[in-house]
Amino acid sequence: MDESLYHEGMRRLQDLRETRALADRLEQVTVRGAFTPEDRAFLEGASMFFLATADAAGRPDCSYRGGVPGFVHVLDEQTLAFPDYDGNGMYRSLGNALVNPHVGMLFVDFASSRRLRVNGAATIDPDDPLRDGFPGAVFVVRVRATHIFPNCPRYLHPPQSGDYSVHAPRDGHTPPPAAWKQFEVFRDALPERDRLDGPGEGDGD
Repeated sequence: MDESLYHEGMRRLQDLRETRALADRLEQVTVRGAFTPEDRAFLEGASMFFLATADAAGRPDCSYRGGVPGFVHVLDEQTLAFPDYDGNGMYRSLGNALVNPHVGMLFVDFASSRRLRVNGAATIDPDDPLRDGFPGAVFVVRVRATHIFPNCPRYLHPPQSGDYSVHAPRDGHTPPPAAWKQFEVFRDALPERDRLDGPGEGDGD
């Protein structure tokens, strides 16, 4: 990974909240530059993800991408590919990627409460030879990953239950602490307010 995970704006807020040490520990422990076998299985089993892009001036956009499980292919340890299907023809996301290749992908499995983020650089070749392997594809987008890391799922709402996450703050409710903040590898990096003696609830992903 050649690029830093954190820029000056992130550092300013980390310092304001005394989480710089925790952020550095998370980068050290969870961030990787290559897909693991578990990552591959998760990504290739996904039926949807969110794609964040920005134009040449840095103006952002975000889109939903969906398909049947297997519509995302992991090509090698650092590269994945997904099809672009027929849509409204605006080409906001892919057009952004042509002028600014930096993209962010968020994969969410609401049933298992697992999330994975993939940041990297996108390329689009109208004649990509992979296109024939994606039924219905207009284009194929390849993403070369720079940072791959899990995302804490504690604010995900259970699918179709009508319930909200127990971790979602609201009046008259004190959310339980996140279990991952009690993992030994993170405890000494936590700000003082988060240093608890007992285990919390939630998932470390």
